[in-house]
Amino acid sequence: MSSSHDPQLLKGSLSLLLLHLLAEKESYGYEAAQRLQAAGFADVLEGTVYPALTRLEREGRLATRLVASSSGPARKYYRLTPDGYRALSSGTALWARHVAAVDAVLSRPLPDVPEKGI
Repeated sequence: MSSSHDPQLLKGSLSLLLLHLLAEKESYGYEAAQRLQAAGFADVLEGTVYPALTRLEREGRLATRLVASSSGPARKYYRLTPDGYRALSSGTALWARHVAAVDAVLSRPLPDVPEKGI
C-alpha cells in the first residue's frame, strides 16, 4: 500500500478503519495511530486520530478506560460499544457497496486516447 493517501478519501474512511482496529484489540490513541501506520497509512498522524477517537466516543461508539502507565500519565484505552459494533457492521457493508460501484465504473474499457488535443 502506498505511503501517501488522498486526505479526503482517508477522512471518509478513518472512522471505519479505527472501529475495525479497535474491534480487533482495544488500544490507546498513539497505539491506534501506530497500527494504522503499520497497515500502510504511513501519513496518518496522532493529530488526525485523536479527534476521530473523541468523535466516536461522543457518538457512543467507543467506551474508554484509564490504565496506569509506567512511562508517564495513565493511558486512555478505547474499545467498541454495542453501538460501535453495529456502526462497524453497517459501515463495512456500505464501504463494500461503494467500492463495488466505483470499481464497476472504473473497470469499463475506455476508447483510445486521441494523440492531439481537441
